[in-house]
Amino acid sequence: MYNWRKMTKQQKREVLELRRRRKLPWHSPPHWDVQGDHSFLISSACFEHAPVIGKNPERMAGCEQDLLSICTTCEADVFAWCLLPNHYHILLQTNRIKELVKQIGLFHGRSSFVWNGEDNRRGRQVWHSCFDRAMKSERHFWATLNYVHHNPVHHGYVERWQDWPYSSAARFLEALGREKAMQIWRDYPILEYGKKWDPPDV
Repeated sequence: MYNWRKMTKQQKREVLELRRRRKLPWHSPPHWDVQGDHSFLISSACFEHAPVIGKNPERMAGCEQDLLSICTTCEADVFAWCLLPNHYHILLQTNRIKELVKQIGLFHGRSSFVWNGEDNRRGRQVWHSCFDRAMKSERHFWATLNYVHHNPVHHGYVERWQDWPYSSAARFLEALGREKAMQIWRDYPILEYGKKWDPPDV
């Protein structure tokens, strides 16, 4: 299994540099409009929280790219995302949530077939489910954004948000600046957010 924690500093730098060179869809902070009823947190986990996504860096990067491409196809504005070896979260805004969730379900089916072939595990259940949570308020939105970016730290993969290569945290910090990001962290704490449904450490 791909294990970020066991990589050397040089290997981590190489993955981060490759990740930063890729152009991924992201809605830049100056245009954010978090009002309205169309912001959602999309989340999914591997069955029994097995780290199937985290087989290797190529699978992680490919999964990230495919999910974000689906968001672009469904005209979603992506505010934050984080992909871990056994689950992912995407905070976005869209008027096409049903279509988006359907397309993600189709991706889950395709990726299950491909990954099970690669792993010689035909018949294995890869994904548990995909669910969406509507943002109830501006406070809910910002606490969710903090939660998404903090997820790799919460699960012990990195000590700083920007060190995890498969998330929008580095771009968020570059765009807003450390001082503004810290103010958002203080104003909208995550507290017990996700405690009952976030996958355990792997």
